[in-house]
Amino acid sequence: MSVVDSLTGFGNSYLDTMKQNTASSAENAASKDYSSATEEQLFDACKEFETYFVEQMFEAMKETVHKEDSSESSYMNMFEDNLYQEYAKNVADSGQLGLAQTLYEQMKRTYELE
Repeated sequence: MSVVDSLTGFGNSYLDTMKQNTASSAENAASKDYSSATEEQLFDACKEFETYFVEQMFEAMKETVHKEDSSESSYMNMFEDNLYQEYAKNVADSGQLGLAQTLYEQMKRTYELE
């Protein structure tokens, strides 16, 4: 096995791990009981969900783009995935989509934090 093959294998496993961590983090936030959470913790969980949601939208959009060369390296994919994660964080942090705020307001009513 060559060094390039080893590095490619590492890059692919790193990508898989990052995707699993993001998904499990969002699932943990969604299944947590927030009845004793502070408003800040609740809003942070809503922003985390919005980030995950937007990231999944970007991934779905990426799949619709036809690529001429299917031999992209795993490193290029890794950097592309990291770029989409940062885009998703920026969208959630900007508040322009409004999903986190809407979820936050609904959860405040649900958990009677008002």
